[in-house]
Amino acid sequence: MDRTSELGNNFNHAISINERKNVLITGVKKLENFDSKEFFLESIMGYILIKGEGLELIKLDTFQGTLSIKGKVNSMNYLESGGKKVNKESMLSKLFK
Repeated sequence: MDRTSELGNNFNHAISINERKNVLITGVKKLENFDSKEFFLESIMGYILIKGEGLELIKLDTFQGTLSIKGKVNSMNYLESGGKKVNKESMLSKLFK
């Protein structure tokens, strides 16, 4: 049995946001990308994009499928685009800011 099907069968998906600054997510399959302004991850219920300010990765446990983030959360969206994040800026333009 592969890791993806294990996660789908063994974990529930939940999101807890405390005081708009501490986020705990369960049912996380993969953290795709993150920086201080956004986190892009795959959960067992689909892809999630979290945007905010001063976001920091506190803990990522890939074995248990949990992710903990701190910082000011401005928005959180489940993406319906088949998991493909639309990125307006290229990677090179981000490097040369």
